[in-house]
Amino acid sequence: MKLNELKHAEGAKTNRYRKGRGLGSGNGKNAGSGHKGQNSRTGGGVRPGFEGGQNPLFRRLPKFGFKNGGRKEYAIVNLEALNRFEDGTVVTPTLLVEEGLVKKELDGVKILGHGELTKKLTVQAHKFSESAKAAIVAKGGSVEEL
Repeated sequence: MKLNELKHAEGAKTNRYRKGRGLGSGNGKNAGSGHKGQNSRTGGGVRPGFEGGQNPLFRRLPKFGFKNGGRKEYAIVNLEALNRFEDGTVVTPTLLVEEGLVKKELDGVKILGHGELTKKLTVQAHKFSESAKAAIVAKGGSVEEL
């Protein structure tokens, strides 16, 4: 076998489908769009979800609840996770992201009081729970709200 003798497998290559290129093409005149009507026109057709004027499904189904547009989503860190830092470290939201304790800062970082803190730290965050504040201060650390 030589390079010039190579051929595609039977049926692997088909000619491009050319719409509206004469009667002989088998797809001339109306180019597969049929006669008249909305779908035969340029830009024709209906929007997704349209049901021919019948009340569409998304309008028939009931809507529930309330979505608060001003809701803030905080990244949460528990006290026990802060034990990985050395004594005297200033723990900032950026440091938490670098250490992998938080994936994204979102609208801020909130420190919760779950677990026990064993180190003396200066913690900077956007929010603290009362128990977290008390635990950090009890260990001789300090709390700074951003």
